[in-house]
Amino acid sequence: MIRASLGPVSLAILLLGLPLLGVIMAGKPVAPYLEFPPTTRYVVHAAFSWPVFGGLSLLTLAAVLPFVTVLWRHRRQTETVKVLVHRFPWWGWWGLAGTAGFWLLAWTRYTWFAPVQAYTFTPLWLGYIIVINALTWRRTGCCLIIHRTRFLFALFVASAAFWWFFEYLNRFVQNWYYMGVSDYSAFEYFFHATLPFATVLPAVISTRDWLASYNGLSVGLDAGLCVSLCRPKLWATAIFIAAVFGLLGIGLWPNQLYPLVWVAPLLLIVSSQVLLGHNTVFGPAAKGDWRTLWLSALAAIQCGFFWEMWNFYSLAKWEYSIPYVHRFEIFEMPILGYAGYLPFGLECAVVGAWMASLCGNNVRQFEGGVNSAATDRI
Repeated sequence: MIRASLGPVSLAILLLGLPLLGVIMAGKPVAPYLEFPPTTRYVVHAAFSWPVFGGLSLLTLAAVLPFVTVLWRHRRQTETVKVLVHRFPWWGWWGLAGTAGFWLLAWTRYTWFAPVQAYTFTPLWLGYIIVINALTWRRTGCCLIIHRTRFLFALFVASAAFWWFFEYLNRFVQNWYYMGVSDYSAFEYFFHATLPFATVLPAVISTRDWLASYNGLSVGLDAGLCVSLCRPKLWATAIFIAAVFGLLGIGLWPNQLYPLVWVAPLLLIVSSQVLLGHNTVFGPAAKGDWRTLWLSALAAIQCGFFWEMWNFYSLAKWEYSIPYVHRFEIFEMPILGYAGYLPFGLECAVVGAWMASLCGNNVRQFEGGVNSAATDRI
């Protein structure tokens, strides 16, 4: 029955409708959750809690340490690998100049620049995407901008819708909020927000290609522990049901279940892929290849650092209010908030693989292509 209802439209209805249904079940008014632009802060967040902070810290370490351990054990294997380095491309220098220039403008308050001071985020990240592709081309001789241009443009389009979905989920937990949005009309807010949202997926996927060119960041992870579940469709059904209740629950218990904003969509999509017999981002792990998962999460962490850093002194910015763990900020983000980038990187990988298939690229090649950037070796 579940399998019969797993089309894209049905999944979209579930992803969008379940949190709202949770609000209705809680007897809360629906209108504040649908206001646009979102200006009202109506979720009261719980105070800092050392037990919760400690528990989530241990959970994060448990997820990361196995990968770090494998990399440490195989670190000597990287010493024999030499990379054929190309000349840094001319367009990369333009990207560097643009990024440096808009970084300066984002963190300063020149009078002559005041009319467009709030709009530096998009050119900053376009510059980042150009630079990271140039760095990848320098190390491998190929990159998305030059060799997979159509796929890169598709990522821009998909990224806008992709991040708007997380903006929607944030309505129910309100872990981040934007400053000064009350000055915009609905159209102005949509237009000015969609442009930077469109840079998310290109930045993460491009960063992953660059990280893949460094053998030391994934050495040994292609021959790790094989994880293959017996009766995978039974497990997928259970995970699907759990994800449904998780999305339903964030509208009921936003303080307790806010981490599911990053986890539940991933579980819902991947479990539906298993039930339909499609490839998933976890597929290579069944054969012991964990590189796609690790590098995707690592790429999101790197982009997250730049997102938070460039946001810190910008005029148009966001701030956080995260229950139980809001302490020890790095820029505006509490340190444990960065753990959310780990599953977010996997969600980027899922959407990236989907867009690759739509652009005529084999999904298996895309997942394996995470590591193909390191093939030009001597």
